[in-house]
Amino acid sequence: MRKSFLFLSLFIAGTAQAQLSKQEIIQSSEAQLRTSLIEFREYLTLPNNGKVPEDILLNLEWTQTALEKRGFQTQILTGNGVPHLFAQGKMDPEKKTILVYMQVDGQPVDSSAWNQESPYIPELMEEIGGKWEPINWNFLDGKINPEWKIFARSASDSKGPTMTFLSALDILRERNLEPSVNLKFILDYQEEISSPELAPIVAANKDLFQADGILIMDGTRHFSNLPNLAFGARGIVTATIKVFGASNDLHSGQYGNFAPNPAFQLSRLLAAMKDEKGKVLIPGFYEGVNISEEDFRAMSEIPEDNIEMAHEMGFAEAEKVGRNYQEALQFPSLNIRGLKSGWTGSEVRTLIPSEAVVEIDIRTVKETPNERQLALLQKFILDQGFYLIEGEEPTEEERKKYPKIASFKTRNGSQPFRAEMDTDFANWLDQGMRQVFGDQFIKTRQTGGSQPMAPFINILGAPAVSVRIPNPDNNIHGPNENIRIGNYLEGIQTCLGLLTQDF
Repeated sequence: MRKSFLFLSLFIAGTAQAQLSKQEIIQSSEAQLRTSLIEFREYLTLPNNGKVPEDILLNLEWTQTALEKRGFQTQILTGNGVPHLFAQGKMDPEKKTILVYMQVDGQPVDSSAWNQESPYIPELMEEIGGKWEPINWNFLDGKINPEWKIFARSASDSKGPTMTFLSALDILRERNLEPSVNLKFILDYQEEISSPELAPIVAANKDLFQADGILIMDGTRHFSNLPNLAFGARGIVTATIKVFGASNDLHSGQYGNFAPNPAFQLSRLLAAMKDEKGKVLIPGFYEGVNISEEDFRAMSEIPEDNIEMAHEMGFAEAEKVGRNYQEALQFPSLNIRGLKSGWTGSEVRTLIPSEAVVEIDIRTVKETPNERQLALLQKFILDQGFYLIEGEEPTEEERKKYPKIASFKTRNGSQPFRAEMDTDFANWLDQGMRQVFGDQFIKTRQTGGSQPMAPFINILGAPAVSVRIPNPDNNIHGPNENIRIGNYLEGIQTCLGLLTQDF
């Protein structure tokens, strides 16, 4: 590993303030596209599971080299043995400073579920007859079709957005132009496991991270696929609830109608948590969330149709938590992300299972703190008559005494945040987007996903806004994750629009 510090100047002497017209931005991004995609392809070949130390180091070395060759000083910040990469360029006291957050890690992969040899062997694909078919990477030597896609783990979440920013910097360097703002970077190699070491690192290096605003190069665009700024994100907490029946699986013929089935107990518990319209019935779950008519009117300006969206996703009718999709995102959500009890399919057996398990995630908003929502869920389980054990299994005495027994394990993830939409920082973002896209972009109050920005906001007092680049049909977190090349190109243009605007 190279030394943690490498001092380089950001640009050669005599560089000028960045000034590019819309036409220059479009032409330069198109000229840079092939070179950018080839480097992107190389980046995607690196396995990036944040739970694997070797993957972290592999990606750390690549990203450190990528930033240093673009003239940035780099520094490795370590928390509990986990490295994070900080970088900064030449600091001009006359300019505002932007901290750019970049996610490097991706979700674990099951290669057998992908329609290609490996998620870490990127495929360039074209849609032919309704199916995505691989085409030769040499096709990039000719006219590049914006409808082509690149399939690989982290193509969208979030190596693609990272590469678009780096490519915008390359264009400015080639034109001998400086960005309109000072730039700092923080690269996160464990975002998918809620960035457990990030908050202590920010707290210990407050002066290093100080900035006037934070750009989050992460997140999927709105359903319309219009260029998109998101001014907030929901937080996340998770819970594992295990309901216990008999101490062993029992024969359903011998003991049916006698031994209780924990799957039914769990089903009744889950059914009590939500009504048929999708509204959570846990007392106090939505407390504190108030949507003004002004906020709702602003949300209603986003181009979307509930019925069209539902049909596009393959179901008949949306839940009724909000009057439209945007309003629904302003409330906390409760989701069953996995269920297990007994066996199914070819492994099915005529047994009464001894336990039933549900995995739950709760997305929180600024008005509904993570800890409060977990406490409300736990109280609800107790109010339904369950006895919650401390260990992994009930004791013999507990089994004899309590008819409804469960365990409750939780994990607190990213905190929710939301930035104001009428600040100088927000206006700078707005001007940069308009420079490229005119009025053909949208600003959303809050996105449904989670991002680890709370440490920066709470500790630094800086607003954070997400620049959304990937296409909404990108399959992030699942098999066949992809990014549309047209979105990738517009990502480069977005970054150029921002980096050439005065703040």
